[in-house]
Amino acid sequence: MSASEPVLPHDRRALRAARLSVSVIFFVNGAGIATWVTHIPTVHAALELSEGVLGLVLLSLGCGALVAMPATGLLIPRVGSQVITRVSAVLACLALPLLLWPRSVGLQAAALFAFGLINGSLDISMNAQAVACQRLYGRSIMSSFHGLFSLGGLAGATLGAALLSLGIAPRTHVLAAAALFLVPALWALPHLLPRSVDAVRTGPFVARPSGALLGLGLLAFLVMMSEGSMYDWSALYLRQVLEAGPGLAATGFAAFSLLMALGRVLGDGLVERFGAVRVMRVGAGFTAVGLGLALLVREPLAAIAGFGCVGLGLANAIPVLYTAAGRTPGVHPGTALAAVTTTGYVGLLGGPPLIGFVAEATSLTVGLALVVASCVLVSLAAGIVRPRTAPP
Repeated sequence: MSASEPVLPHDRRALRAARLSVSVIFFVNGAGIATWVTHIPTVHAALELSEGVLGLVLLSLGCGALVAMPATGLLIPRVGSQVITRVSAVLACLALPLLLWPRSVGLQAAALFAFGLINGSLDISMNAQAVACQRLYGRSIMSSFHGLFSLGGLAGATLGAALLSLGIAPRTHVLAAAALFLVPALWALPHLLPRSVDAVRTGPFVARPSGALLGLGLLAFLVMMSEGSMYDWSALYLRQVLEAGPGLAATGFAAFSLLMALGRVLGDGLVERFGAVRVMRVGAGFTAVGLGLALLVREPLAAIAGFGCVGLGLANAIPVLYTAAGRTPGVHPGTALAAVTTTGYVGLLGGPPLIGFVAEATSLTVGLALVVASCVLVSLAAGIVRPRTAPP
């Protein structure tokens, strides 16, 4: 251990408790975001937005995250990811109901921007906790955390679909969901890894995406754009293009979340056995083929299966990329993680409006074909995730 390494806890029980707590935060974050996703058609109808305008409104959430992520990456070496995770997790639960109250486009965009600030900060800080947990465990466990995020997404989407089918008022749903998610979050926060695991005063704090970090960031851009398309457009594609009912439309995102969760449950074992490069390459290729075929068939069940292929094929892409970022030689893990994640979130920032504009000019089917092309590129460039060593 070098002199610049943080002091690590030796209590294995505390480490197991920290892993469980980080897992709970990932689950709650996924459930909260999925709760919002199920109500995108509600906001679309209530504000009478076109696909292009809706894309710009959804862009606000990505803008907020893009502002928060680099700032969080700079704060982690100074105050630690523990404090930031605690504050942002609570704020994320409290802010969730506010997303369904605006009655104008401007207020809706402002609410999403604020929510994006909170979730961008939470994304970086909870992943910094996850990277530290994996380092302390000494084996691959990153996919398990992201699997809990996907299970949270599945739970949030399933609950939303069920309540929408029963005619429960959207505002009642989000208020109840926020209260429900806050309880496990408050339980988990005291057991996170201590400040000492990543709050340091030495080493470079600022990391500009260049070289290996730039390559990882570009792959994260393509992957997160593809994942973001499922959040923002899967329900609308089923409901408007394929004329599915509201309950069936919500199951598209549920299928994506379910198969992504399954892929991540298996992911750590797959990475250990086959290597990160092969897992990334085969998964992205599978996504391109599965979604491409589904878009050609143009049937609701085929579309749901195609969205499931996106979840399964890309399940371990972000965990692999974040792991690679966290071990970048010569850069603090939190700062490197923020650099790659920020670049990736540009995909979430630009992806929804880009697909919206393409959909408005042509069709939403053509817009979603951009995801197929992105996954082909990810498959071809997967070699960038190979471990690198610091120069002598």
